[in-house]
Amino acid sequence: MSHFKSEFFNIMLERGFYNQCTNEEGFDQYLSECEQKGTPAVGYLGSDPTGDSLHVGHIVPLMMMRWFQKCGHKPLTLVGGATARIGDPSGKDKLRPFLSEETLAHNIEGLKKSFGKFLKFGDGRNDAVMVDNWDWFKDINYLSFLRDIGTYYSVNRMLTMDSVKSRLDREQPMSFLEFNYMLLQGYDFCELYRKYGCRAQIAGSDQWGNITSGTELGRRKYDVELFGFTSPIITDSAGRKMGKSEGNAVWINEDKLPAYDYYQYFRNIGDAEVGKCLRIYTDLPMDEIRRLEDLKDQEINEAKKILAFEATKICRGFDEAKAAEETAVKTFEQGGIGGELPTLEKDNITGLSVLDAFVEIGFCASKGEVRRLIKQNGIRVNDRAISDENYVFDESDIVDGQIKIAQGKKKFGLIKQAG
Repeated sequence: MSHFKSEFFNIMLERGFYNQCTNEEGFDQYLSECEQKGTPAVGYLGSDPTGDSLHVGHIVPLMMMRWFQKCGHKPLTLVGGATARIGDPSGKDKLRPFLSEETLAHNIEGLKKSFGKFLKFGDGRNDAVMVDNWDWFKDINYLSFLRDIGTYYSVNRMLTMDSVKSRLDREQPMSFLEFNYMLLQGYDFCELYRKYGCRAQIAGSDQWGNITSGTELGRRKYDVELFGFTSPIITDSAGRKMGKSEGNAVWINEDKLPAYDYYQYFRNIGDAEVGKCLRIYTDLPMDEIRRLEDLKDQEINEAKKILAFEATKICRGFDEAKAAEETAVKTFEQGGIGGELPTLEKDNITGLSVLDAFVEIGFCASKGEVRRLIKQNGIRVNDRAISDENYVFDESDIVDGQIKIAQGKKKFGLIKQAG
């Protein structure tokens, strides 16, 4: 039996997306009325362009917006061309470095690409629209902003927000610049309401303070109820946030990470996380997910393969997901060399040291890390463990113009002769 009136709320609850809502009953009723009338509700997801791609750690609210759109509603993706010039203090312990205009423009294009992998953009009734808050902040007069917006904010209350309080509790400095961030995000919410009729913000739970900044401003300045809806922070069984592999971000955009590496991230998820990840990172129906969740022992690997394929298909498309799947099968199950493996091309393979090779291909961050793995028997060349940290490739290592290398049991790559 459905717990909520709206399709969106029920999906969020069943798939594990729901954490907190500013007014659960009111937002559910509003969405239900919109769904019954066939009129899209408008909700937004914001992201500051501090990088040129989102990563797996950002996918949870993206998938929430994907389902929001599937339920007939209209997503807005807000890029913080203005707020990125300040930096969100949530979860941070120091001021972010300032970005140049060229870097911001480059990053915004990268975020547009990331959003487009999960949402349908266009001119349709519930097609997604991307907006930039620089469009309304660039011409705002400072004194007018203080008078028109600042009057609605209590410094006493702002000091209790987690993003501020945690910094002060740790006796870490917070600039006045960062302190203003929640005013800017609150203003964003109200501008999106004024311009697009947007009444909902969807985000991770770490954004709760910034969300309520907007809902309170909407109530006090415009006498309208705006809604905030958050997801839990998704962690693995060790309590680590999802989204990183061996300390490196698992990027969404293909120019930042090959599809094969993206596939392998989900293929190597721990057994205990498979069901949760199927619910959150795929579009599979719940009946199929429940069937896969019931698989035990070695059968769980089949569920992991489906998870990896379905997650990669959303982000990189069917063809790249299929190629990554075939490479994994050939590499791990058939002992061959898959076509999508990470590859390092060199003008001259012979004379290349194993230390340089593993750093240049991106498997290790430093030669020291390679040395440590060699001592642990974690480095292999053509399926042969390497014990000498001074090992240099020679002609005997080259098979069909390439050398197969491996770090541990799950990371494989190729070194090829260029040209």
